[in-house]
Amino acid sequence: MKAVKNIFEYESSLPSVVTIGKFDGIHLGHRELVRCVKTFADTCGREVNTVLFSFDMAQVYLLTHKERRKLLEHQGIRTVVECPFTPEIITMEAEDFIRKILADRLHAVHVVVGPDFHFGYGRRGDAHLLEQMGEELGFSVEVVPEVEYENEKISSTRIRNCVSEGNMEDASGMLGYPYFVTGQVIHGRHLGRTIGVPTANMIPGKKKLLPPNGVYCTISKIGDKKYPGITNIGTKPTVDGQFIGVETYLFSFDGDVYGETEEVRLLHFVRPEKKFESLELLREQISQDHAVGEAYFRDNGIL
Repeated sequence: MKAVKNIFEYESSLPSVVTIGKFDGIHLGHRELVRCVKTFADTCGREVNTVLFSFDMAQVYLLTHKERRKLLEHQGIRTVVECPFTPEIITMEAEDFIRKILADRLHAVHVVVGPDFHFGYGRRGDAHLLEQMGEELGFSVEVVPEVEYENEKISSTRIRNCVSEGNMEDASGMLGYPYFVTGQVIHGRHLGRTIGVPTANMIPGKKKLLPPNGVYCTISKIGDKKYPGITNIGTKPTVDGQFIGVETYLFSFDGDVYGETEEVRLLHFVRPEKKFESLELLREQISQDHAVGEAYFRDNGIL
């Protein structure tokens, strides 16, 4: 997959099938847009580039750029444009965006958008304008109906609210996959190993949206293997201050995973973060959390 940061430096001779939006999370609604892009590309009878054009304007994201690229690559997208919300983009008229970017840069032959998509200065551009100018510039437009979850439109904002509340079940229901955090396993303070419950520690990306600090039932993917466990998201001390860490106790596992990439899938909120007066109290709480986790996995057919 090719990732493009500066669309004004992008060059390609291939015509393209393009979908445009914010695309934070790649939820079920986004995936329907991507599916339509792929379907058109596979059936149009010529070689085309498949492009996802994303306006990146959030302070924190449901998916980091690396996580999003990995998901999109599996769905058949060949180029992702990660367009920052620069003054040049903010002040660009919708007609100029269509001519200069869709037509001149991307050589669009087909554009896929949602029914409420707006773009350009003052959000004046919409699907109707795309259709009008598409006739002149040689591309067709496909407007894809909204996808709903529990009788309400799926949106990144709605998912963000769920994650921020620790409602991982509904967040995952709208995403179409468990909400996850990825990072490299690092050395922690080794307290877990001291009390007989070794853990895998990671520091998530700074712009990754995390749920409330606390304990979660999780599935961790390391390499090709998946491990059920319990994960604590919480504040860790450093020399220069504090950071939020993700610490996972993997059930029935005592290997060395330092330096490995870990994907922690957050399935269910168990309890808020706590402070403990002694290691013995911490060990007792972890034992209780372990029991809650095993019951959750067993009840949901995971163990």
